[in-house]
Amino acid sequence: MAWYKHWFGTRYYKLLYGHRDQDDARDWVEAILNTWSLHPGSTILDLACGRGRHVRWFNAAGMEATGIDISEESIAEARSLLPGVDLRVQDMREPFAVERFDAAVCLFTSLGYFYTIEDDRKVFSAVAAALKPGGRFVLDFMNSPLVLRDLVKHEELEREGVFFRIDRRLEEGVLVKCVTVLDEGVEHRFEERVQALHPGELELMALEAGLVIEDRTDGPEPKPFDEQHSQRFVLWTRKPLA
Repeated sequence: MAWYKHWFGTRYYKLLYGHRDQDDARDWVEAILNTWSLHPGSTILDLACGRGRHVRWFNAAGMEATGIDISEESIAEARSLLPGVDLRVQDMREPFAVERFDAAVCLFTSLGYFYTIEDDRKVFSAVAAALKPGGRFVLDFMNSPLVLRDLVKHEELEREGVFFRIDRRLEEGVLVKCVTVLDEGVEHRFEERVQALHPGELELMALEAGLVIEDRTDGPEPKPFDEQHSQRFVLWTRKPLA
């Protein structure tokens, strides 16, 4: 089983990344809506939507958001929190719709989980197909050069009485994060594997899918991307009208 199918639906994943809260999600949604000036009723596709925290704020702003995620557990929780919202279990590499959405988002480094770069290209192609002509797509990814330069190889922390040890390493272009969990004397082990895709590689994938690059920023704030200092690489793109 792919690591993300096993890890994302666990209580420990939620504990470890719980600091990515609703306020953080709201900031992202507000930044996206301000950048694109989308009108109420606009259709938005959230790829790798997890438990739906961005979908919630898009809908609260009057958008018609659809969320897809490969984790059945995450979608089940999202459905319980957001009844009536279109939330589906779906592999984002697979085509989802044809010219249906005004915009699409992929946030919180939700690309690069797969075995080959060709899989990542499939994501861009699926997004381009799902967008209406003129539709926008924003990808939020880690700034890989900075992450690798400042890599924290070992880290220990505690969340609600659960202890985490995190060990990181680079393995053939893949950033591997080994997570050891100690909960009431019982040890659990998980692993994350994310391709350390560089900004140039992501830009090329977008162009190959037929998208036009509009901007590159650092996080939800509209600050220009700086490879030496930016924590995030946010790629803003558009599908041509014709």
